[in-house]
Amino acid sequence: MIAIRETNLSNPFHSGKVRDTYTVDDNTLLMVATDRISAFDVVLPTGIPDKGAVLNQISAFWFSQTSHLISNHLIALASDRPDLDIPPEIARMAMVVKKAQRLDVECVARGHITGSAWSEYRKSGTVQGQSMPSGMRDGDPFPEVLFTPTTKAEIGHDENMSFDEVIDMVGTEIANQLRDKTIEVFMYARDYAESKGIIIADTKMEFGLIDDELILIDELLTPDSSRFWDVGEYEPGKSQASFDKQPVRDWLDEAGWDHEPPAPILPDNVVEKTRERYIEAYSKLTGATLN
Repeated sequence: MIAIRETNLSNPFHSGKVRDTYTVDDNTLLMVATDRISAFDVVLPTGIPDKGAVLNQISAFWFSQTSHLISNHLIALASDRPDLDIPPEIARMAMVVKKAQRLDVECVARGHITGSAWSEYRKSGTVQGQSMPSGMRDGDPFPEVLFTPTTKAEIGHDENMSFDEVIDMVGTEIANQLRDKTIEVFMYARDYAESKGIIIADTKMEFGLIDDELILIDELLTPDSSRFWDVGEYEPGKSQASFDKQPVRDWLDEAGWDHEPPAPILPDNVVEKTRERYIEAYSKLTGATLN
């Protein structure tokens, strides 16, 4: 299997850590989820085959599942648009979307304590400045879902934001919508996923505006943007069996990387293990076979 890290189509609009976006017309974009993978906000030199297809198709699944809660930017999967005349190996990784005004806030919902939240809690008993119950273990559920927004950095690390800082950026009405819709979508997806054998520990969402209406954009509830844990092996107080890029994070930490560029090349076994987990997450959640 060959990872597709670069797409190089005509009419480029924007290239991010993982996605390449192209102009279709004044109101429409082609968004390609490449096989690039980032960890600790750094793009790694190694790609993960089939990862882009998983991100694209699982996002389309969740956009459909949550459209009754909030509108989103999805128009069609590129594989359903032969008029676009793009290679099939790229079409399976791409979707046609509405062009929106992006809000530069990463909207993070946390259902379980882990990752950076766990690191902060061990030091101060707080998560993004909010006091938490004593005696929590890594992987424990929070008493209620937390909204912990961050800045959206194209280069370098995202930075935590207070809710007041979100209000300063987008205004009170939009800030309240961001918080409320992030938690509502997360709770709906969490309940659905648990019935399929997956715990969604946390996730991040992005939003935009079209004619002043708030919509979901970018990706939604993917193994890149979320932590997916195996319900059957869930046990607080230890590292959880996951269906996301945690094996990549773990290997990078074990290799002694300092989380600053350049990142090391991933070994083949980590690449294949990650690929298998992404595909398994897609199959478990959707009940479908990856196209």
